[in-house]
Amino acid sequence: MNVLRKSPVWLLLTLAAASCSRAPQTPPPMMGPPEVATVTVAPQQVMLTTELPGRTAPYLIAEIRPQVSGLLLKRLFTEGSDVKAGDLLYQIDPAPFEAALNNAQAALARSEANLPALRAREERLRKALADKAVSQQDYDDAAAALRQVEADIQYWRASVETARINLGYTKITAPISGRIGKSSVTDGAIVTAYQTVPLATIQQLDPIYVDVPQSTAELLRLQKRLASGQLKADGDTQRAVQLVLEDGTKYPLEGTLQFRDVTVDPTTGTVTLRMVFPNPNAVLLPHMFVRAVLKEGVQENAILVPQPAVVRDSKGNPMVWLVNAEKKTEPRPLVLEREVGDKWLVTAGLAPGDRVIVEGLLKVRPGIPVKEVPLATPSTPTQR
Repeated sequence: MNVLRKSPVWLLLTLAAASCSRAPQTPPPMMGPPEVATVTVAPQQVMLTTELPGRTAPYLIAEIRPQVSGLLLKRLFTEGSDVKAGDLLYQIDPAPFEAALNNAQAALARSEANLPALRAREERLRKALADKAVSQQDYDDAAAALRQVEADIQYWRASVETARINLGYTKITAPISGRIGKSSVTDGAIVTAYQTVPLATIQQLDPIYVDVPQSTAELLRLQKRLASGQLKADGDTQRAVQLVLEDGTKYPLEGTLQFRDVTVDPTTGTVTLRMVFPNPNAVLLPHMFVRAVLKEGVQENAILVPQPAVVRDSKGNPMVWLVNAEKKTEPRPLVLEREVGDKWLVTAGLAPGDRVIVEGLLKVRPGIPVKEVPLATPSTPTQR
């Protein structure tokens, strides 16, 4: 048995059986060119915008201060409520001012009571002086007494008016309509005319201002582009402004650019842009941080490419992959200006008609042939 296993015949039989047991191997399938989705570059009209940070400011603001000194009898408003112009806010004790008014009125009445007698005496002495019946001194004394009473009447009339104004100031009313804040005093406090600390503050919140600083460098760049024709102003439409809130949501109402300040802040090198927004629901509060989206102008023949199509080379420079006339890939460096929605605005590197690869970039190598397929959209998915 051992001799049989080691014989040449046995070895030949073993090799023949092994070769018959192997399955025939088929060659691997041929791989076609990789599929890529492309877009064709076409110039289009684009409204360019810029987003700048800013803060809200009240449309109107009034600090309530007393115009006379006295004892505060009553606060007549609810803190944090809306008030209308003319609403009574505080009542100062009117008793001292009523007494001052009565005193001035009594003094005026006394002076007016003396006036007819002095006027009649001056007339009689003037006639008697013409007949040489009285001396010049007597007439002069009578005329002086008449003028003094007339002056006293003017003085006391002014005093009556002043006392009446001061009495009116004991009723402190709202000068504007708006929302009033907390009160800095309580009933029974002593207040002073034109004191430093306001009693309360009223702010009008509808509409409301938004103040946005813009760098002078950016302003000069925009002016040059408008002057050279790269951008075109869009009239009243360009004054419309959108607003983005702190949480990233868009404010639903559109605002209007009011003016651009003519003075540059020396510490920041910026000018202030002021916009006004409707605020019927008081969503915007004073000094809230927001971002304003302003329209710079319309750029004709702008070239845009989808952001996924732009990649970076080994040095970090932006580039895209094109499909050339030979249906082969070709890298192309770009000069980008800014984001416009989900696209990049290209200032150099592309021309109308270029076919830019958007999908399938992982399969791309320089100079390889590729197969173009339609770009996937929500309604027409790419066939793979």
